[in-house]
Amino acid sequence: GSTLRLLFKMFSSHFKLGDPCPGQPYKGGTFHAYLPDNRNGQKTAMLLKKAFELGLAFQIKFLNGEGRVTWGHIPHKTSLDGGKARNGYPDAQYLHEVCTVL
Repeated sequence: GSTLRLLFKMFSSHFKLGDPCPGQPYKGGTFHAYLPDNRNGQKTAMLLKKAFELGLAFQIKFLNGEGRVTWGHIPHKTSLDGGKARNGYPDAQYLHEVCTVL
């Protein structure tokens, strides 16, 4: 079937006043996720959009002293293949699992 491709562009910035590390820079990035283009996939896309708007889809992690935007705790399919082990398809339970988390 056809596929929905979600694109998230996160800009590099600095932590704001009130954040854990005010003034500290962090790097953004471009992130892709995939869903089946069917009723359940479209419903899930809307839930993921809402989670993104609420600031729940991504987090900032520090690796080697450098802040960088990474995926948050909501599972996203970042590959069209490779199965569950590689964040891809096939994964028959994914839509149910991600909707439970959302």
